[in-house]
Amino acid sequence: MKTLNKLTVFTALSMLFCAFQLSAQAIVINAPEPADNPNLSGSTPWSAVCAGNGGFNEYFVNITWIGTANAGNEFILELSDASGSFTNAQTLQTITDQNAVKDFDTSFAIPTDTRGEGYKMRVRSTDPVKVGSESEAFNMYYMDVTSNLNISELGDGVPPGTVCSTGAITLQVDNIANPETYQYIWFRSGTELTSETGHTLNVTQSGMYNVYINYGPRCTGSGNTDSNIVDVTIGGSGTGIAVIAPTKTSLCSTDTEMLSIDQTDASWSYQWFKDDVEIVGATATSYNVNAANAGFEGDYAVEISGTGICNERSAVVTITNAELYTVTVENEINMVLLPTQNEVLSVSTTAVTPSYKWFRNAIEISGETNSTLTITEDGEYYAEVTQTGGACSVSSKNSDVTTVVSPASFEITINYTDAYTSCETTSTILGVELINAVAADGTITDVTSALLDGFTYEWSKDGAAISGATSNSISLASNSENGDYDLNAVVGSFNVDSNVLPVQLLTNETVSITSSGTVFCSGGETITLSTTTDLSSATYQWQLDGVSINTTDEVLTVSTAGTYTLAIDKDGCSLISNAIVVTPLDENLITLDPGTEIVMPEGTTRLVTASGGTAYRWLDANAVEVSNSDSINFTEAGSYTLIASIDNCEIVRQIEVTYLDTFKVPNVITVNGDGINDQWIIPNSYSNKADVNVIIYNEQGQEIVNEFDYKNNWPQSTTAFTKQNMVFYYKIRNASEVLKQGTITVIR
Repeated sequence: MKTLNKLTVFTALSMLFCAFQLSAQAIVINAPEPADNPNLSGSTPWSAVCAGNGGFNEYFVNITWIGTANAGNEFILELSDASGSFTNAQTLQTITDQNAVKDFDTSFAIPTDTRGEGYKMRVRSTDPVKVGSESEAFNMYYMDVTSNLNISELGDGVPPGTVCSTGAITLQVDNIANPETYQYIWFRSGTELTSETGHTLNVTQSGMYNVYINYGPRCTGSGNTDSNIVDVTIGGSGTGIAVIAPTKTSLCSTDTEMLSIDQTDASWSYQWFKDDVEIVGATATSYNVNAANAGFEGDYAVEISGTGICNERSAVVTITNAELYTVTVENEINMVLLPTQNEVLSVSTTAVTPSYKWFRNAIEISGETNSTLTITEDGEYYAEVTQTGGACSVSSKNSDVTTVVSPASFEITINYTDAYTSCETTSTILGVELINAVAADGTITDVTSALLDGFTYEWSKDGAAISGATSNSISLASNSENGDYDLNAVVGSFNVDSNVLPVQLLTNETVSITSSGTVFCSGGETITLSTTTDLSSATYQWQLDGVSINTTDEVLTVSTAGTYTLAIDKDGCSLISNAIVVTPLDENLITLDPGTEIVMPEGTTRLVTASGGTAYRWLDANAVEVSNSDSINFTEAGSYTLIASIDNCEIVRQIEVTYLDTFKVPNVITVNGDGINDQWIIPNSYSNKADVNVIIYNEQGQEIVNEFDYKNNWPQSTTAFTKQNMVFYYKIRNASEVLKQGTITVIR
C-alpha cells in the first residue's frame, strides 16, 4: 500500500510538472523518507534514529525528484536542529551520481551530538539551485553512553544498595564523564519522577530509586543505561548510638584520650571517622586519641553497620589542642643596628601565663625574661615562650628569628622628588630617595624608613657646601640656583656622599615680541619684528618655524611667511617668546553674506554682513562712505563698494543691488534681430545666480543649455533655427527642487 501511494504521488507530481511546462533547468525535490537498510536483515524502514549502540550509525532515506538536473549538480541531504530549524543545517550526505535517477536511496550517519525529538531532513540541489520539502519530525539520538549507570550517595562509584538516613540525601550519577550534559528519567519504586531530569536527585522520601539516560520515547529502551537500585530509608531513628563523653576534649601533647561507643552488639561492625574520613584500622568499639601525634585535633565519630540494619553514624566529638597558642614577632624581622644606637625587639603571645627567654645566636641571654629585649649588637635573636598556666603548663614555642646586622657602609641616592624637566621646569625639590645599608658580605638592606631621620645632612652645589641646607631635601626656585647638587650624610662613624644631580631651571621671566603687521599685502613687502627686552648683552636667536635665522639683529625685518619667535639664552636654557604668525594676503578671508549680487523687492531693505577683516568701509556709486561697520542695510538699488582691511592690507569687493524683477518667465521670443525680445530674459530671482540651474531642451529632448549663473544670453547670435516656429522646453531648479518649468516658442 505504501509503495502504491508513493507511486501515485510521484506520478501526480510528474503530470503537474509537465502541465506547467517547466524549463529545462526546473526541478522539484520531495521530502526524504525513511528507507530500509539493505545491510540488515528484514525490510522495515526506520521510524526513529537510535544510533551509537555498539557503534552502529548507518541509516537510509529514499529521495525522489522530477525535472532536469545539470551535469555538475549535487544533491545534499541536510539535517535541522532539534527544533526543526535549518538555519544552521548540517550536511548528512552529498550525492553526485544520481542526476539522471529520479528515485534512489542513500545512506547517512547522524552527528554524535544529536539528541532530540524534533529533527527534520530535506534535500537541496546545487545546479539548478533548489531547496526541497522538509520531512516530518523524527526522534534522533546518538547514544554515546550505552552501559549501566551507577548512582550513589557519596559520588564515589560504589553502589550503596541500602542507605538509611534521618534526613534528606542526594543520589547522583557518578560513572560517566560530564553527567550534567544529559537528561535523565528518575524512578522511585517504579514510578517516574516526571519533574526530575538532572544527574542528581534530592531524596526526601523512602523508596527504591533508579535512573535512565533520557534518549527520548523511542530510543531510551535501547540505550541500556538503567542504573543500580538504591533502597533508601528516610526518617529511621536507628539505635541511637553515641560516643561516650570523654574525660577531656582539650589535650596537651602528653595526653591520650580513649573514645568509646555507648552500646555494642556482636552482629555489628564498627568504623571510626576523623573529620568525615575513615581512620584506617580503627574498627573496634573504642579509639585512642594520642595528642603526641601531629594533627590529632578534629571531629571524631563512629559508624555501625550490619546485616538487616541501616548504617548509622554517631554525632561527632570535637578534640582540640590545648597547646595551640601563638607567638608573634612585633618588630621587623630584618634590622640594621647603627653604632651607638639601641633597638628593641618584641613578641606577643596568646599563651596562658607565659614566661619568656631570649636567645642570641642560639645562646640564652641571661636575665632577659620580658616580652621585649633591648639590643646593642648584631646577631640572630628569638624568644622562647612557655605556657605556665592553663591545661598544658609545660609547653614551649620559639618565635621567628629576627636578623640584626651592623653595616659596613651605607649608600644614599638623591632624586628629583617632584616633576622636573631640564630647561622647562622653573622650580624643583631634591631629596633622599633611598638609603641602603651594606653588610660586610655585600648584602644590601633598604633602611630608608628607619634611618632617614638618623643622619645629619649637608647639601652642596658644584662641590661647595650650601649654608643652612641641612635637611634631607632642598627646594630650588630660581635659575640662579642652577648647578650640580649632591648630599653628604653622616651617622656615627659613617660619612656618605650621594650621587650628583644636575639642575637646569628655566627663568620665571617672559619675553614678548611685536610686529608691524602679520599679513604681506603684496610681493616684496616687509614686516618688522621687535622686542622691549634688552638684547645688547644677551645671546639670542630669531627663529622661523623653530629654526634659527638671525643672531645679531635686535630688530628683525622679514619678508617670508611663517611663525616667528625669539629665543634668549638664560643660564644655558632658551627662553622662548610668544609666536607671531605672518601670512600672505588671502582675499578669500573676506566673505559677504549673502553675497555680492543682491536682489530685493523695491521698497524693502536687505542686510549684508562682511567678515574676516579688521575694519570695513562701504561706499556708494559716488564713492561716498555710507557705513564703516561690518554690516549694512541696503535700501536702494545701485553699485556699491566694500573696502575691507586686514591689518595694513585692503581688499575691495563690488556689490550690485537690484530690485526684484516682477515679470514672469517669458514663453515666446522673436529672434529677428531688432534688439527687442531677441533673447530669453528671465527674472533676476533666477538669472545670475550661482546656485540656480537653467536647462533648455530642444524638441527631441536633447539638452542645448545647462548652466548655473545664467546670464540671459540665449540664444546666441550664432544660433540657427531651422523652422519658422520652434518649441523648446525649459526647467529652472536649485539643489533641492524645481523652481519653474515650461515651454519657449521661438519665432523668427
